[in-house]
Formats: sequence, structure tokens, C-alpha cells
Amino acid sequence: MEEVVIVGAGIAGLATAVALKKVGVQALVLERSEGLRATGAALSLFPNAWRALDALGVSEKLTSLYPPFSKGYVTDVKTKAIQEVRYDASKGSGGEQRTVHRKILLEALAEELPPNTIRFSSKLTSIDTLVEQGSSICILALEDGTIIKSKVVIGCDGVHSRIARWLGLSEPVDSGRSAIRGIAVYPQGHGLNHEVQQFVDVSKRGGFIPLNDKEVYWFLACKAPPKGADMGGDPNLLVREVADNLAKDFSPLYLDIVGHSDFSTLTWAPFMFRYPWDVVLGNLTRANITVAGDAMHPMTPDLGQGGCLALEDAVVLGRHIGSSVSQRGELETRDVGFALERYVRERRWRAAMLIAASYLSGWVQQDGSSWWMKFLRDVVFYKFLLGKAVSATRYDCGKLC
Repeated sequence: MEEVVIVGAGIAGLATAVALKKVGVQALVLERSEGLRATGAALSLFPNAWRALDALGVSEKLTSLYPPFSKGYVTDVKTKAIQEVRYDASKGSGGEQRTVHRKILLEALAEELPPNTIRFSSKLTSIDTLVEQGSSICILALEDGTIIKSKVVIGCDGVHSRIARWLGLSEPVDSGRSAIRGIAVYPQGHGLNHEVQQFVDVSKRGGFIPLNDKEVYWFLACKAPPKGADMGGDPNLLVREVADNLAKDFSPLYLDIVGHSDFSTLTWAPFMFRYPWDVVLGNLTRANITVAGDAMHPMTPDLGQGGCLALEDAVVLGRHIGSSVSQRGELETRDVGFALERYVRERRWRAAMLIAASYLSGWVQQDGSSWWMKFLRDVVFYKFLLGKAVSATRYDCGKLC
């Protein structure tokens, strides 16, 4: 019998395990792959994520490696007009934004866990529940024949979550857009300023962000799947498609960065999201089973909030589950169901609103070249709505206790 089983060792799964450890609850993490996965290479973490990492006690491992950004620029590829975006980058200001290696973030979280917390190569085949002595018990069956009983199961198994399907949540839908991402490597140093650069064109948006003195994270989001996508994301074809077609009108610097890509970091993926009303009205917890991270709220990456919300989820889950620990240091099974319901109530509306805001952000920035879309994007969105959206990234999910 396990106290808590977490399905998935991504950002949400590892962060939740760390949060539970800090409130005195031991968790077992089941991961289907053979090691920590770092699909996407890098991600931006906004102030809400850093507040969550502070609560988890791992932020200092990362802030010493990745300096914050003070400003960025958005360039209209057609008109060459440039919008400056300012960030409050002073330490402790609550406005810090940093871009980090996804693998380094996962390793920082995993280092906080006791040995053997993560069980790799563990593929879930079925999930069921039963009632023992008046309390709900979860039963997980693995591909190797292992049967695990647990008081709580938390699905952190990504966009196509098996746990979300078991709860009856709708399948995520394709937004009609996708992205190519990679890391460029300059062994002698790239010499770039530590600034965010974005380029917006009709139906596509690209950008780059320095990670350190030698590595630059770059991305390109577009409406049509790129050539090479149907071949498993062949890196040679992806780079050629970006340089020769999709980003041919972008700045020469952007194209140079794409040309310096480390092919092992290149990925292509469609943008998937769950309808906001499914999160608001859907069944996010049942029989001591719930979901977190992309399993709960898959969203387009236009506001960079997917990983940030996953870290928030972990802190809120840890706080509520920690309130169900008895004086003997064990989870009270009858109380933990109420704890999961409180967690869901706290997260449901915030997740739904950010799904909607992210989708709107992507639609405004990439869809259409008519005069009214340009007015909506350049005047209304960048000058007024973007600031409102950014304010949501300063949210404080609170402490663990």
C-alpha cells in the first residue's frame, strides 16, 4: 500500500512529489520512459513559477544559473515596426522571468526526492478503485504485472493523460498550430544581449532567448505542419524548412541561430488544449484520484504558462494533501478526498482563464493580415491586453503550510 502514487515524472509529477515530501507524505512516481524526459529543450518561467519554486525550496539551484531578463522586443516582419516589452528583473521584485533548460529543472526537482522515489519503465495498463473499511482505495496495474494499491493517485501524465480519461475529461483538441523548438550552440560564445526577441508574421511567430553565454533557445510557431513533421520530425528537414521557407523573411540573426542548432534538441509538436469550459465543468477529481499539470489543463504556449501552472498545482496539492496527515504521520483516507476537492476548487477557474487567454494571445498574434487584425494586434493587444495577461503571471500560489 502506497500513500500517494503519481503517474508521470514530468514537471508536474516531480514538483508534486517534492511538495508532498515537504509536508511529510511519501509518494511513488511512476514514469513510463527509461529516464527523465526533456522534450521541448527549454522553457520560460515567469514570476508565478519562481514563487512556486521558492515554496518547493529549489529556486536557488536555478537562479544562480539563469539571469533574469530586463526587456524584450517584438518585431513585425512585414512593417519592421518594433514593440519593446519591459520586465521588472530586480531580484525579489516579483517580476522576474528566466528561461531554463527543461532537463536542468527536472534534475533539480528529482535531486530533492529520496532514492527509489521514481520508478522508471513503468507503464500503466489499468486503474480501478474499491472500498476497504469504508475508504476508497486505488488499484493500479502495470504492464510488467505489478499491482499497486494507493490511498491517492495523481495523474501528471501529460496532454494525453490516461488518468484524465479515467476521470471522464474530454480529449484535448488540436489548435491548428504547431511549433518547432531547438537550442543553438555557439562554442566560442554568441555575444548576444540577454534579451527576448520575437518576430511576428501572418500565421507564424518565432523568437529566440539566450540561455547562457553559449546557448540560445529558439522557436517557431506556425499554422501548417512543417515539412519533416510527417517523418517523425526529421531534424534536417525541420531546419531547412525553417530557414528556406517559414522564417526566410525573419532577421539574418534569427536564421543564423537556427543554423547553429544542436539537432538532438530539435522537436516538433502540435499545440493541443482542453476547452476552458471542460475544465470548469469537468470532473477533475473522483475516488481520491485527480490530475495536475498538462493532464488537467493542456494549453497553447503563447503565454508560456504550461510549466508555470504545473508548479503552482504542485504547491497547492501539497498544501491541501498535507492537511490530511494524521498525528501518526499517515494520510487519513477519508479526509484526503475533501483535500482533493479543495485543490480542484482552487485551481479550476485559474486554469480555465489561462487556457482562454493563451489561445486568444496566439490567435491575435498570428491570425490574419487584414487592417482590423493589425489594429487588434498592434494597438489593442500589445498596448492594452498584453499587460493584463502578463499580470496573471505574477500570481502567488502561496506556501506549503
